[in-house]
Amino acid sequence: MATTRAALTEADIRTLVRGATPDERARAVQKVCRKLDVASLSDEDRAHAQEILRVMAQDAAELVRQALAVTLQTSPLVPHDVALRLANDVESVCVPILGHSPVFTDADLIEIVKLGGPVRQAVVAKRPQVSQAVTRAIVEHGAEPAVEAACANDNADFADQTLDVVMERFQRSERVLSALAYRNALPLGVTEKLVSLVGEQVRDHLLNRHEVSAELALEIAVGARERATMDLVEEAGRTADVKGFVAHLHESGRLTASLVLRALAHGHMAFLEWSLAELASVPHHRTWLMIHDAGPLGLKAIYDRAGLPARLYGAFRAGVDTYHSMEFDGGARDRERFQERMLQRFLTQPEQAGRDDVDYLLDKMDKVSAAARGAGRSVEASGPFAGQAAG
Repeated sequence: MATTRAALTEADIRTLVRGATPDERARAVQKVCRKLDVASLSDEDRAHAQEILRVMAQDAAELVRQALAVTLQTSPLVPHDVALRLANDVESVCVPILGHSPVFTDADLIEIVKLGGPVRQAVVAKRPQVSQAVTRAIVEHGAEPAVEAACANDNADFADQTLDVVMERFQRSERVLSALAYRNALPLGVTEKLVSLVGEQVRDHLLNRHEVSAELALEIAVGARERATMDLVEEAGRTADVKGFVAHLHESGRLTASLVLRALAHGHMAFLEWSLAELASVPHHRTWLMIHDAGPLGLKAIYDRAGLPARLYGAFRAGVDTYHSMEFDGGARDRERFQERMLQRFLTQPEQAGRDDVDYLLDKMDKVSAAARGAGRSVEASGPFAGQAAG
């Protein structure tokens, strides 16, 4: 035990064991732990050092045990049995060691999640690394705050099936679903399921930051389910100062790809023109030419310069082509006819070859049309199509 003795003085050990007050013993614990953690220990010395740690973990004073847990929370020196003892201690002791210690196995953490209660569950969920086995246990047995914490932890590894369980179990929890939606990466299938469960702001984030099929993006744009954004879309059709309105949206971070696509799906071509001009930093007259009079490559060029998602280009292309092919009379069915033809044109694009996707979107298109007719929705002569002719 030569190395251990070199690291510690007799006074250290005497204070550790016989310190008159918890404060004195806690300071001794910090000093001893720091020295042991940096010392080069032989196997024999390590065994002796771990015996010292066992003595510390049994101190009657919470302050002493807390000092041990905090000082060695990231150290591999802590014996496995001591780590488990501290993990089952009071919160001030268990939180630091449980949140960081590399000593715990997945089996330990799963057992703690099942039996340890909400506080310990949330601490495990926030660890620097959380395996798929542990996230599965959190999702199946954890309270809502723990599942939210795991979803918000991008270093927590989730199997796709576990993410499905999150959405099934917490489909009404805005906090959990939002944490899931804001993860750095999500499987496409999970993203598309989330779109139907979350609110407007989170849905916008999903459409702009995660992989979403163009079919789904177009369905959302036509379906008009987003109340707050649809208010912006309608304002885009009414405003006399489209340029100023677009600049304001861009400055406030609300000029997103999904908003521009929804506006296009409602026939607001001027809004599309000014939006692409603003995002691409290109004068409006040049943007207008690239959209309407520059051949098939003009729209693609200005779209790419605007930095909009490549996966949504097909939907924008379908909207512009439909706009060019139609004549609007300001009647009640202008918007409905435009949306139907936009969907049809999108589905007939050469790159859209997946039969399942085609059937799915055709079904959605039928529902949109039926809902519009059933509600007797009308568009006034002053609406988005009034006075607009095919380009």
